[in-house]
Amino acid sequence: MTTNAAPSQEALGRVHFIGIGGVGMSAVARIMVARGIPVSGTDAKDLPVMKELAAAGARICVGYDAGNLGDAQTVVAGSAIRADNPELEAARAAGLPVLHRSEALAATMGSDLVVTVAGTHGKSTTTSMITVLLQGAGLDPSFAIGANVPALGVNAANGSSQVFVAEADESDGSFLNYRPQIAVVTNVEPDHLDHYGTAEAVYESFDHFTALLPADGVLVACADDAGAHALALRTRERGNTRVVLYGTSDAADLRLDDGGPGKVAITTAGGRFPLALQVPGRHNALNAAAAMAVALELGVDAQAAASALAGFSGASRRFEYKGEGRGVRVYDDYAHHPTEVRAALAAARSVAGDHKVHVLFQPHLFSRTREFAADFADALKAADTALVLDIYPAREDPIPGVTSALITEHLGAGSGLVGGDEAVAALAAAAQPGDIILTAGAGDVTAYGPLIVESLGG
Repeated sequence: MTTNAAPSQEALGRVHFIGIGGVGMSAVARIMVARGIPVSGTDAKDLPVMKELAAAGARICVGYDAGNLGDAQTVVAGSAIRADNPELEAARAAGLPVLHRSEALAATMGSDLVVTVAGTHGKSTTTSMITVLLQGAGLDPSFAIGANVPALGVNAANGSSQVFVAEADESDGSFLNYRPQIAVVTNVEPDHLDHYGTAEAVYESFDHFTALLPADGVLVACADDAGAHALALRTRERGNTRVVLYGTSDAADLRLDDGGPGKVAITTAGGRFPLALQVPGRHNALNAAAAMAVALELGVDAQAAASALAGFSGASRRFEYKGEGRGVRVYDDYAHHPTEVRAALAAARSVAGDHKVHVLFQPHLFSRTREFAADFADALKAADTALVLDIYPAREDPIPGVTSALITEHLGAGSGLVGGDEAVAALAAAAQPGDIILTAGAGDVTAYGPLIVESLGG
């Protein structure tokens, strides 16, 4: 990751993507192809998105080989690409510029008016909401989102307007590669400590992020989140950036009234506007308020903005409905931080009503489990049944003494550490008509939702 100014779109030349099948990489490649940039790319497996890119005009190869570089002038390497990848080694030997995905995306943005969405939680949903809202209000933004969005059909596209909406990932500091005109910060909490080391370093990175805004730029921040509110106050104190706060707090410029399903509204200087949201939970109502704040900054009529939000049906793996059997509904959520788990379970509780909520949770990363084990357990106590899978290691090696038992030892009866097959059987047996089952985590726990539906006879 670097934080230098991105190269110009014209300077990219022919661009080769190593790991083009990844959700973030394919998003950038898709927009580059649409903007007339010659694109080639490879991945270890032949993924469906690669066929789509080939049909759009990209040169695609399956399997890594130095010869796949062809006449590339710029290389983009995915974060999962090993240093000894033959294509990456060949690119470095040839002296080609090798860009992080965020640098490539920043270059692709060109002279567009850029809206970036950052925050410890809610980035994909908020970016998706902004995009769906702007489309519904008659704008056609370009967008790049870190999740597939059913209402959009894709996670990235080249729009006809000069607005570019993008999710900005803070996990490795790469959100500092963008140059936004409008920056949204949904929340700021300690996370990704494997990269940052300390909570203070996380907060400092967000200060650097807001410092990227130009003199006529604007920070849109959540007044309900302590970290985002503190960031907004620090940004205001610098005196060179306008700040717009949203939330239920008295400090909010856009005031959210959240009376539960069917009773959500936003009050602005122009009046009070009811919201018909398809997605449950206070966190989604706040995300909608952020989207509306951005729309108003872009000159969208407030009533048109509120009406357009009704078209948002959710992002992939964000309280995503997976099916139903025996009257039991099954949902899946990407929640992998204690705050996200609480929000997802609160949404499940609002949908379940007087019925029970059962959760299958998979911790993501040994380092995150070590830091937040007690917090995860506290969040999971909101469920009637909480079953926990082994840690999904992702990019990390095991840490001695760090297992899912650090979480389950804080949970009560009816909860505990399980294997996948055991979990499916236990949840199907425990759930009664009207109950909700939620699978949660950033790993392969998502695969268990359909298995649970099948076990329920759905």
